[in-house]
Amino acid sequence: MTSAAGFAVLVLAGCSAGPPGRPAPRPDAGREQMVKEQIEGRGIKDRLTLAALREVPRHEFVPEASAGEAYGDFPLPIGHGQTISQPYIVAFMTEALGLRGGERVLEIGTGSGYQSAVLAKIAGTVYTIEIVPELAEEARERLARLGYRNVSVRAGDGYLGWPEAAPFDAIIVTAAAPRIPEPLKHQLAEGGRLVVPVGDEDQELIVVTRHGSAFDERRVLPVRFVPMTGAVRKE
Repeated sequence: MTSAAGFAVLVLAGCSAGPPGRPAPRPDAGREQMVKEQIEGRGIKDRLTLAALREVPRHEFVPEASAGEAYGDFPLPIGHGQTISQPYIVAFMTEALGLRGGERVLEIGTGSGYQSAVLAKIAGTVYTIEIVPELAEEARERLARLGYRNVSVRAGDGYLGWPEAAPFDAIIVTAAAPRIPEPLKHQLAEGGRLVVPVGDEDQELIVVTRHGSAFDERRVLPVRFVPMTGAVRKE
């Protein structure tokens, strides 16, 4: 359910029709170019993140009419007033989680399931919550169809997290909260990281690391996400 505009390099995947008599380019033809120019070219170095971005077919996570733009570095609408984040932001947030493989990860804001799929290529188990029931069901079906067996999707308010599956080695929030959600901080395992955009008009991506009962907070990037809804707005 994400949208982020941070410093976009607008590189469109070459998916328009070619000259007469030639087959149209594949929808995923721009994936390697996306990784090289938009991800590696802008400083993402984590090998697991880069490998995941190279493997996940982003065009499968956008509406069919937008497949030709799937590998451009900008958000795209996915219905119900929500968007899929630009690839650079997905890569930046994934790298910021510090995953090394096999972790237990919670995602708040499933959207179309793209970020879930990227995480699933690295983590052992991914739990993801989407507040829009229709998007949750669509993401569940899509992830199953594409073979992501280590992702569990729940429809509901992600503000309270997924207590019965906690603690988590990493938590990622893909919608902007007005403040860091306290329930999510306390569902982190020791040394775990929470990556969350915070703010209303002016938003910053914050990385929270748990050290016992203390939480270190580090501001890392100005961003623009759709607002988090549900209980967080009622406090």
